[in-house]
Amino acid sequence: MTTTRGGYPSEDHASELLSQPRQGDHDGGAAGGDDADGGAATGPASRPSPRVSAMMLAGVTALGLGIAAGVLPVPYVIESPGPTYNTLGQGQGTPVIKVTGHESYPAAGNLDLTTVYVDGGPSSPVSVLTAFSAWLDRSKSVYPVELIYPTGTTKEEAAEQSAVAMTTSQENAVASALNELKIPFGQQLQAAGLSDGSAAQGKIRTGDVLKTINGKDITSLAVIQDELSAGKGAPAAVVLERDGQPVTETITPKDNGEGRFILGVMLKYLFTFPFDVHISLDKVGGPSAGLMFSLGIIDTVTPGDLTGGKHIAGTGTISPDGTVGAIGGIVQKMQGARAGGATLFLAPAENCGEVVGHIPDGLQVVKVGKLAEAKSAVERAGSGQDTTGLPTCGNN
Repeated sequence: MTTTRGGYPSEDHASELLSQPRQGDHDGGAAGGDDADGGAATGPASRPSPRVSAMMLAGVTALGLGIAAGVLPVPYVIESPGPTYNTLGQGQGTPVIKVTGHESYPAAGNLDLTTVYVDGGPSSPVSVLTAFSAWLDRSKSVYPVELIYPTGTTKEEAAEQSAVAMTTSQENAVASALNELKIPFGQQLQAAGLSDGSAAQGKIRTGDVLKTINGKDITSLAVIQDELSAGKGAPAAVVLERDGQPVTETITPKDNGEGRFILGVMLKYLFTFPFDVHISLDKVGGPSAGLMFSLGIIDTVTPGDLTGGKHIAGTGTISPDGTVGAIGGIVQKMQGARAGGATLFLAPAENCGEVVGHIPDGLQVVKVGKLAEAKSAVERAGSGQDTTGLPTCGNN
């Protein structure tokens, strides 16, 4: 979720004060009747009856309980539109994307990544009143906290996960951009951990680099998946690099319950790029800026303006092979994009179910499933061509 859900900045909420009316003093007290001598009598000030006092006490108690209930934390998360950041621009005086070791070119226009403010969860619990108010606000979405964060996630874990997701998305963005530009680079897969009941238990260790499977070089996750699929559960010979030495293991994959055979290894990519790409963006985390980082890198390392000076925004995770994945908060991101001045928005095809019926006025939304499709859409808009024929979430 790029969220500003990732370094998760939260919205500030003003505290509420309850002012109770204060009883004033009466001038002269209460009027009394004539006494036997005909003189004016004065008596003590009138007091409320016990019944009235009890009702007042009950009312104040109910009011207090209502206020207490209203400020109690509830297990919900609120998403609202966050700011946008131009990947072709600067953040706090520093280029968002800076390339060294390769020719780079200044670019006009905007390729905005979009964000979402996330309020609630382990970082900042929300109250009943805040959640109810957000539910009435069409610009916000309210979700049970377990849909956003795994049960038991701490504030520190959430922040760490968001930061790791952002770093991974940046690396994947560089890889996908170089793939799109046909610039070669090194790519390996490393074991980051094992799933419960893994078929590779005792054979693959965290930190091992997977080199070959059944004699085929492992250059991507797809190589492993294709080989296991073709084997239909047959044992696979896997060559690993462990502490600089080759290790060969025979592993029988397991059916994941959906007819797909897996090794049960969590993998991460290790890249060796021919030049450095530094992405600088404070207080934003999560994986959903990947697509816009990729487009920004492509525009930065190629001559000319990809956007033709147009204001374009978008969102989507990115994989090294250029696949665009679904993200959270798409409704808020479209709103934020339009508020930031964008007229064209790139949305992951997998998010189309949430896009339909929520597009802000003045914003054209184009669905994309691959980086190449997103790049083509931007080029078409940037060259001044008619963009009405581009794929949308309302057509195929």
